[in-house]
Amino acid sequence: MEWASQLCENRHIGSKMTDSKYFTTTKKGEIFELKAELNSDKKEKKKEAVKKVIASMTVGKDVSALFPDVVNCMQTDNLELKKLVYLYLMNYAKSQPDMAIMAVNTFVKDCEDPNPLIRALAVRTMGCIRVDKITEYLCEPLRKCLKDEDPYVRKTAAVCVAKLHDINAQLVEDQGFLDTLKDLISDSNPMVVANAVAALSEIAESHPNSNLLDLNPQSINKLLTALNECTEWGQIFILDCLANYTPRDDRESQSICERVTPRLSHANSAVVLSAVKVLMKFMEMLPKDLDYYGTLLKKLAPPLVTLLSAEPELQYVALRNINLIVQKRPEILKHEMKVFFVKYNDPIYVKLEKLDIMIRLASQANIAQVLAELKEYATEVDVDFVRKAVRAIGRCAIKVEQSAERCVSTLLDLIQTKVNYVVQEAIVVIKDIFRKYPNKYESVIATLCENLDSLDEPEARAAMIWIVGEYAERIDNADELLESFLEGFHDESTQVQLQLLTAIVKLFLKKPTETQELVQQVLSLATQDSDNPDLRDRGYIYWRLLSTDPVAAKEVVLAEKPLISEETDLIEPTLLEELICHIGTLASVYHKPPSAFVEGSRGVQHRRLPARAGSGESSESPDVGQPVGAVPDTPPAVIPSQGDLLGDLLNLDLAPPTSSAPTVTPSMQMGAMDLLGGGLDSLLGGDIAGSPAMGAGLASAPVVMPASLGAPVSSGLDDLFDLGGGVGMPTGAFVVPKTIWLPAMKAKGLEISGTFARRAGVIQMELSLTNKAMSVMTDFAIQFNRNSFGLAPAGPLQVLTPLSPNQTTEISLPLSNVGPVMKMEPLNNLQVAVKNNIDVFYFSCQYPISILFVEEGKMERQVFLATWKDIPNDNETQYQIKDCHLNSDAATTRLQSSNIFTIAKRTVEGQDMLYQSIKLTNGIWVLVELRVQTGSPNYMLSVKCRAPEVAQLVYQCYEMVLKN
Repeated sequence: MEWASQLCENRHIGSKMTDSKYFTTTKKGEIFELKAELNSDKKEKKKEAVKKVIASMTVGKDVSALFPDVVNCMQTDNLELKKLVYLYLMNYAKSQPDMAIMAVNTFVKDCEDPNPLIRALAVRTMGCIRVDKITEYLCEPLRKCLKDEDPYVRKTAAVCVAKLHDINAQLVEDQGFLDTLKDLISDSNPMVVANAVAALSEIAESHPNSNLLDLNPQSINKLLTALNECTEWGQIFILDCLANYTPRDDRESQSICERVTPRLSHANSAVVLSAVKVLMKFMEMLPKDLDYYGTLLKKLAPPLVTLLSAEPELQYVALRNINLIVQKRPEILKHEMKVFFVKYNDPIYVKLEKLDIMIRLASQANIAQVLAELKEYATEVDVDFVRKAVRAIGRCAIKVEQSAERCVSTLLDLIQTKVNYVVQEAIVVIKDIFRKYPNKYESVIATLCENLDSLDEPEARAAMIWIVGEYAERIDNADELLESFLEGFHDESTQVQLQLLTAIVKLFLKKPTETQELVQQVLSLATQDSDNPDLRDRGYIYWRLLSTDPVAAKEVVLAEKPLISEETDLIEPTLLEELICHIGTLASVYHKPPSAFVEGSRGVQHRRLPARAGSGESSESPDVGQPVGAVPDTPPAVIPSQGDLLGDLLNLDLAPPTSSAPTVTPSMQMGAMDLLGGGLDSLLGGDIAGSPAMGAGLASAPVVMPASLGAPVSSGLDDLFDLGGGVGMPTGAFVVPKTIWLPAMKAKGLEISGTFARRAGVIQMELSLTNKAMSVMTDFAIQFNRNSFGLAPAGPLQVLTPLSPNQTTEISLPLSNVGPVMKMEPLNNLQVAVKNNIDVFYFSCQYPISILFVEEGKMERQVFLATWKDIPNDNETQYQIKDCHLNSDAATTRLQSSNIFTIAKRTVEGQDMLYQSIKLTNGIWVLVELRVQTGSPNYMLSVKCRAPEVAQLVYQCYEMVLKN
């Protein structure tokens, strides 16, 4: 708590180091004594009493009863006493808001005190009192302090604005404090600049689209000037702010880098990491052939190495950040391998992290040195560390081909030690080496088979089974080895069971005559005796393949396998870029974006590195800033475990069903009650009962919806219902701009953004597929889960050519509304699966309901009135649309382009009332009354529908169409 930290500070002001006595008292009836002492005329006695009150408060006693007495002590010139009273006030103001108002006058007075320390103290305390009643009284004192002649007061006031914004954001904006805060960035005092930057950054985080820190070359220059003179925390705030700036060109980028580089030699590791973050970001814009680029790479290595001489906790944070830097730019630390060699007294978390970085830096030049170290580590006593060291040897073999033979030899030496966990880890990595270098090191299989009985860990057993199955033709007793595993099939883990099933099928395809009984046994165990759906499905697939087409089975099961990649644990490129932008924060330690662990944070933005000079890429993140009406910021998570979510993934390419869904036509009973209070009756020209269109028996006769609603109206109200020239032909419905539905980091490099549109009566899902991975993507398919309105693809996903890395393709997918129906929450939620050659990916998005508005949605006027009366009053919902500056004719035209049809219009006392109808694809009718007051930017919207759940979506549609 803030008051607790200030208490420590206060204990040294004028104290004679005897304050401990205040914490030892346990007297009863103490409150009454304190009350008397607080009202004493003697200053010293009063001060002693306040100290006792603060001591009681600190140890958790409730001394709120003394609030008025303590507040009375505020009127003093003694700085120590004033600080103590302010501490008390901060702690209890929230529980005693009415009493706290008594202190307002003193705040105002203290903000004009000749002593700058008292002025700063007053404004600091004001910011800490989170009571709405008081905040408005504090605006004037805060305004004066922001323009105070003393920099100490100004810097304190800058932080106070951020605190006040957290309490009441609207008040801060209305009072113009944000503009004053922006002016403080140009202040002559560096500490004021740093605090202004810190405050604006804090506010900007909670309002990501506000563009508060509108950085330009002039303001950047001011920040860089202040950087050299402010405290270390001020430097961190300024550096973090600089990291959010995108330079105009490589020259500006180089200039900023030159002025930030001296921060690398700072004693505070947080300053160093913030400087590294800025340099890593701006280096992206420097051409690699520039001399300065090479100089900068050399300058970055020493500070990172120096961080590794700190205490273990700091070392760990530094190593996690270095891990990211090495993945992005390994050349920075390529000559510093020895720094990452493990020391005997390093904690395990530091050892494991160093080991990881050693592998990333391993190259042909240093591999001998690295292997010698790793072999040494494999004989350590720490089991976790030994396991990781053995795995590291295997990773070296895969990464540096020239070292593979030495690595295999080292692993064989380790297997000979017969240390159980070493042997098991060695077998796991040798399996990967076989995958990387087929037909090269199979001579070691005999040695591996000797250790079969000692394997008790699932991963090692699975690896050994894979080796036996893959090289069955080279192992004479392969069937006996696999049969030995089969004896305890049901006790094995799923991983081992799956591998054993595949290995025995491979063995059967290679030696069919000798292993027929064995394959039947394993298929029976997998399909009939197992509860695991994965195992059962794989068993049935093999059974079907073997029984119908053994040749096809051979092609599938014994197909040539792709070589495994060099490093499988590299962070996906888009995520790595984002993490580089968060160096020095928790995200860089967790290796996760902030959105993954900051709960409910509105301010978490996706960041990207700027594009290199001349690359033509956009330097802005596509995730930042969404247009009005865009479907949600973060797509809701989809849980693919629902039984009906995706049906059979094997059928993803099938065409959608052709049977048409039943259309619901609501029958309408004419109610006796006029919900419009005679308004629409009079508009239609008298008693509706006499209308020949409606018939005589109004109370009982159900009215059938007309098949065609476009018939001309034969009455004296043609001008009203045709609206003169006000309603033209649709001019093209508003389409929500594309937003990112599936970020690349969640889909192995595939980024999907999209929107929905309705064109010429056809619903379109407009998609942009971008390949941000390093491999080509093919075989695309799409499928929807059951949804509220039966939306389904009307054809396959047409990606005509393979999608190469960094390529984007635009697709317009027509949708039908005859798919299976299931009510979703929210109603317009759509769960989607997209498949390609890499995997199946799930996401969910929300479509604007306007895509379901059909072109035949104009209802006849008599039917409209009868339907309005018939729908229960409880089904009517009212909304207000604010800040809309269209007149009624313009609104009518714009709404008709989205298939919202105006039936009638009348004007009463300067207010235009539009009566409108909408028909959804599933036959639901929505009736609307829109009131437009001349000269007012606010519309009133009344929505009536037999399905009231759609009313909120209709309101959102009106807002979106009218405001865009």
